[in-house]
Amino acid sequence: MIFVYAFIVGGIICVIGQVLMDIFKLTPAHTMSTLVVAGAILDGVGLYEPLINLAGAGATVPITSFGNSLVHGAMAEAEQHGIIGIITGIFEVTSAGISAAIIFSFLAALVFKPKG
Repeated sequence: MIFVYAFIVGGIICVIGQVLMDIFKLTPAHTMSTLVVAGAILDGVGLYEPLINLAGAGATVPITSFGNSLVHGAMAEAEQHGIIGIITGIFEVTSAGISAAIIFSFLAALVFKPKG
């Protein structure tokens, strides 16, 4: 049943993104930013963690999960280290994913010839 929930929740997130682009005429950058902020707000009010427990990858794979990670890391570190933990928590939780994206995109740029 987890696969069905993952499909439904991930699909709903994607539909929301598509509606933002098609109906509200937002650019892909604005849509992505909106979804990241939505994930951050949902985690801030405590609603994203139950969504992850329900849908698994349907909630952790879309871009909304990045906003969730930012807020989740900041809040966890703020509890331990105070105000400075907000800044360090953001970098601590998301650094591996961002570093991997930079490394793999650099390697792809070396291997493939860009068109332009």
